[in-house]
Amino acid sequence: MDLKRFSFARQILPATGAAVAMALLSGCATMSLTNLTPSSLPENPSGIYTFTLRAMPKSVNVVQQTIAPHVVVGEQSHEMKRSDAIPGIYEFDYKLPTGQSSIGYYYLVNYQVEGNGALDNREAYTEVYHAAVVNRYVLSLEVNRGPVGARIGVLGRGFTPQDLVGFDGTPVRTVYESPTSLGFFVPALAPGRSYKVTISSAAGNSVVGSFRIDSSEVTVEPASVNLAPGKKQNVTFSIGHPAPAGGLLLDVTTDVPESVIMPEVVVPEGQTSATVTIQGGKPGSGSLFLKGYGSGEVSVPVAVAPGR
Repeated sequence: MDLKRFSFARQILPATGAAVAMALLSGCATMSLTNLTPSSLPENPSGIYTFTLRAMPKSVNVVQQTIAPHVVVGEQSHEMKRSDAIPGIYEFDYKLPTGQSSIGYYYLVNYQVEGNGALDNREAYTEVYHAAVVNRYVLSLEVNRGPVGARIGVLGRGFTPQDLVGFDGTPVRTVYESPTSLGFFVPALAPGRSYKVTISSAAGNSVVGSFRIDSSEVTVEPASVNLAPGKKQNVTFSIGHPAPAGGLLLDVTTDVPESVIMPEVVVPEGQTSATVTIQGGKPGSGSLFLKGYGSGEVSVPVAVAPGR
């Protein structure tokens, strides 16, 4: 194949008239070309990536045995092999040079058309495509639904401690476990609906899938908390079902953070309650809040008064 001639034809195509365009694109009327190579290629240890093309005749006059697809990468043309499993599919395994992470390529197909007792040589080609080799990709969520506070795993490759999981674009509490495992806690958002889950980092955003937040109930005993500065009181948080694998984080917030000193509340895996010790800080009054439960929010009055 004369690559220089073909390259010249591609350069002049945008600047020429309709007659030249028709001459160059004559193959399009008799051959359909579909690129089946994804634009993102997961990195693999061998550094070999497969180009896949579907080349289907659009005319009964195309001589099947003469169809000869090539993938052109840079200035190199590579002959593609016909798939034994699927008709019309052609493949080529390309060894990516060391240090390269992107590939520009196009397909060129030579074939013959029979007509009036003679064979006519034709060629068809595609636009230029680009593929990027990525060292991070997401396989799946461990589960696709759960209550607020549940710890959910994400399986994939290339995770870093800087990765953040987001629900509809809002970052949520994320736990880096390993380059192949990431975790997050279901945020205190409105239950009964699904949210788009993404992973964001300096390299960009990756869509993980959708996650449905299920409604759940939580009760707090005592129903209100009254303390003096420095005094302590146990408070028990109970849920209506055993906590899932990894435990259930109850995201307790308050509007008087200087008055309430308390640890995180995590119901252990398989348990239905957790008891924590709350200590009084500066005098003040307000509430403890748990969003995403019951009708949307659970509120527990809390007061810290001197001399109690």
